[in-house]
Amino acid sequence: MPVSLDSLRPTAQTPSVSAPPRSHLGFRPDIEGMRAIAVTLVVLSHAGLTGIAGGYIGVDVFFVISGFLITTLLLKELDTTGRIHLTTFYARRATRLLPASTLVLVTTITAAWLWMPATRFTTISLDAIHATFYGINWRLANEGVQYLNADTPPSPLQHFWSLAVEEQFYLAWPLLLLTLALTTGKRRTPIIITLTTITTASLTISILQTATSAPWAYFGTHTRTWELATGALIAVAATPLTKLPHPLAATLTWTGLAAILTAALLYTEHTPFPGTAALLPVLGTAALIAGGTPKPRHGATILLKTLPFQQIGRYSYSWYLWHWPVLTITPHILDIEPTIPLNLGLATGSLLLAIATYHLIENPTRNHQWVKTKARRGLATGLALSCLAALTAQTGAIKPPQLAKGHPAIDTATAVATANNPETELQRIINTSTNTAKLPANVTPKVQTARTDKPDHYTAGCHLEYLATAAPGPCVFGDPNGERTVYLLGDSHAAHWYPAMDAIAKARGWRLMVRTKSACHAASVRTFSAALKRGYTECPLWRGQVLAEIGQARPYLVVVSSSGSDGNPLLNDDGDRLTAPAELVDPRWADGWAATFREIRSPRTKLAMIRDTPWPGHDVPECLAEHSHEISRCVAPAARSIALPGRQALVDRAAKAAGVQVIDPVPWFCAGGSCPSVVGNLLVWRDDDHITTAYASMLVPLLSAKLPK
Repeated sequence: MPVSLDSLRPTAQTPSVSAPPRSHLGFRPDIEGMRAIAVTLVVLSHAGLTGIAGGYIGVDVFFVISGFLITTLLLKELDTTGRIHLTTFYARRATRLLPASTLVLVTTITAAWLWMPATRFTTISLDAIHATFYGINWRLANEGVQYLNADTPPSPLQHFWSLAVEEQFYLAWPLLLLTLALTTGKRRTPIIITLTTITTASLTISILQTATSAPWAYFGTHTRTWELATGALIAVAATPLTKLPHPLAATLTWTGLAAILTAALLYTEHTPFPGTAALLPVLGTAALIAGGTPKPRHGATILLKTLPFQQIGRYSYSWYLWHWPVLTITPHILDIEPTIPLNLGLATGSLLLAIATYHLIENPTRNHQWVKTKARRGLATGLALSCLAALTAQTGAIKPPQLAKGHPAIDTATAVATANNPETELQRIINTSTNTAKLPANVTPKVQTARTDKPDHYTAGCHLEYLATAAPGPCVFGDPNGERTVYLLGDSHAAHWYPAMDAIAKARGWRLMVRTKSACHAASVRTFSAALKRGYTECPLWRGQVLAEIGQARPYLVVVSSSGSDGNPLLNDDGDRLTAPAELVDPRWADGWAATFREIRSPRTKLAMIRDTPWPGHDVPECLAEHSHEISRCVAPAARSIALPGRQALVDRAAKAAGVQVIDPVPWFCAGGSCPSVVGNLLVWRDDDHITTAYASMLVPLLSAKLPK
């Protein structure tokens, strides 16, 4: 219900200063044009145009605009009526946003069920539920710091994160503004102080967290609130801004526009963002709005009020909603790889969808007399639309898409375990599997759930993610009472050997200590984290602790393994990624391995290094889901499956010089020049580089034969 300030006037001890009459700014064509710039930058960036890789800053422009417009609306109501009608405010938001977003959500869920790989649908349905109730930004932030999700294809609903941030802000901001109004009257000073405090705190957190955890900084409401609050501050200052000298105001508009475009052109995916980098587009947007307030004759409005900017600005919300699902789903429908020309065509098509949505759904719903008459009808309409989207997602999750399958295949684990020569038998099965047409009916694990197929020590918390540097417990496996202690050390490519190492340790009476950490090489090198967008400082800290532990324990055996790719490159002297020719970089990696071997080596400790496993070059479950009738399309050429063979040769040389036993696993995955994704009944990879627990367990006889006795 509305709360009147007239009946809750401050007492004489807390005098109220009446706010000056606010000039109603009405429709601002410059802001409509700014919307056009913002959405166009985002769309072209997502389409893959490298020249504007920083187009993602269009979202920041939207944040500032939203903060300005909503606060202007709230202050106008406060000034003219002495109250803020919360139910009316939320009803307007619901009828403005939900008709179009629900249409896009339902359409995207349906299209994903019909055409996208079945492996993706469970995740997409969860994304849809989180998007419906404006929590997807937190889900994406959490997923972003999980290493095994780092290479997951982006969700067709990922772009809903920015809407979630806005709505979370607008759930709290009207309530806070109302509280300030009730306690301090209509004075602007408390509002300015509050917004300034929020802006300062949020910006500080954004800068600090961008330097430590990029996913949380990028998607977090706490790190983006300052951008909306900046827009709100401009709204509070709107009346004084109308008195700006026109030459100064015009200069502000052009400077602001230049700042936005500069950020879009100069920033890349490698720019640590938001942090301090967000200041340029945010302050640029603030300057453009502030300078446009007095409507200077020669300001940027001259450009922004032209027809193309006005039309695109009008359709910007619907275009933003449609463009990303169209870009991500259509290539699956057409069964083709996306290209920039195709993406530009799809972006244009999504604009046509936006125009239709605006005229047929968005505008008619929010302007419908029945909805507008009473706030509770608007809220009921919003709730019904949200329930429809959630129900659609849940229905799809209950009955997910199924894969076509062929006849059952040979039980690979049994065949290998009972063979006189396990490696020869496995090679025979690999050769046969290369020409398999359909996905076997008894494929293990299931393709749809392969991505969740993680070794048990992940569940126990013994595999550390990016930010962790200490395990929650001793992480002892195998035979805990074994007389001999064995260590498994490395990154996730060491971790995927855990099922085999655990079985071998139990059979031999070994006490297995598992020390693995995501993207943290066993080699003693400093690397740049592509996920954290900074030097991976947690890695050498953790690795140093583990090497010291091993030095004190003097175990019987240490088995090391790590990814051979350049996903996390070396650091240069400036703390940034090292870009140098392979002939300069590869020896540094070999030296790093040699340093680790020296740290571990002792007369009582044996050392074995498992070379990196082959890389299929694509997301295997996704490929199989798309081509279950023709899984030979998911076979990887062996010649292209070995990551950086030149570097591996140098590492091998360093290992042999240190007396390390080198184990080559490639024959266990490839034969006749091919590496099939399914070997007999076993799915080999759970993503694009990690082997499944079932396949690792099958390799127990082969790995056991190679390890020191």
